[in-house]
Amino acid sequence: MHPAPRALRRAAAVVVLLAAAVSCAPQPEASDRPSASGGNTCEKGKLATENSGRLTIATDEPAYEPWFKDDDPAGGKGFESAVAYAVAEHLGYGKDKVTWQTVPFNKAFAPGEKTFDFDINQVSVSEERRKAVDFSSGYYDVRQTVVALKGSKAAKAKSIADLKDVKLGAQVGTTSLDYIDDVVKPNQAAAVYAKNDQAKSALKNGQVGAIVVDLPTAFYITGAEITDARIVGQFENQGGTPEQFGLVLDKGSALTPCVSRAVDALREDGTLAELEQKWLSDAVDAPVLK
Repeated sequence: MHPAPRALRRAAAVVVLLAAAVSCAPQPEASDRPSASGGNTCEKGKLATENSGRLTIATDEPAYEPWFKDDDPAGGKGFESAVAYAVAEHLGYGKDKVTWQTVPFNKAFAPGEKTFDFDINQVSVSEERRKAVDFSSGYYDVRQTVVALKGSKAAKAKSIADLKDVKLGAQVGTTSLDYIDDVVKPNQAAAVYAKNDQAKSALKNGQVGAIVVDLPTAFYITGAEITDARIVGQFENQGGTPEQFGLVLDKGSALTPCVSRAVDALREDGTLAELEQKWLSDAVDAPVLK
């Protein structure tokens, strides 16, 4: 007799036994199985963070006011520090469970794997940047702002009409220039500059009466660069989707939907508006120009 049929029968029996052993092995509970989103749920305090049980938040150094207070992101003071901790709390991480990390502005949204859970550093959401990173829902609507030297005619402007006769300047290709042309519609053409640095120099030298920049830039100019300048006022959003700052996350991060839900909740319950009023509007006294 040939041994082949007997060997095949033995092999078949082994396969059956192995199959039975596998079927009897304990299977993971549904809650333990990786989800389609990458294994992370939004269960508070149990997110798939960089460091288990902690939330790592990044920003640049130095951390300027009024976004942060005294160059101390961990202090909880300043708009972005307060927003960061409010988001962390919503995700289930108290202040003692947050670690801050220093990451240069441009590196935050550059391609490549991130070492933080999210970055908060006045980063405007754009489709170009979305190619390299994820963004949360917007936590701050950016407005365009007029900056003038203290004591000048432009510095006393209370309305858009008061700016009609002021020589205004802005960087080429920016929303700032659009606001001059489409909203102010001044009696003389705007001075257009290749870079904001040139516009700032023109303001200091008296070549223009005021410049238009976004509010974050205005904060920095008046607080650190041209200390004898002031924010005259800010323009209302002109419709459509406003320019927004978003929290930056790793591309395809499983945390993105969780963080966005937290930001959305803070916007809906009025927390973001309260923090903006406390740390931004009061800090610079920037009235809305109408």
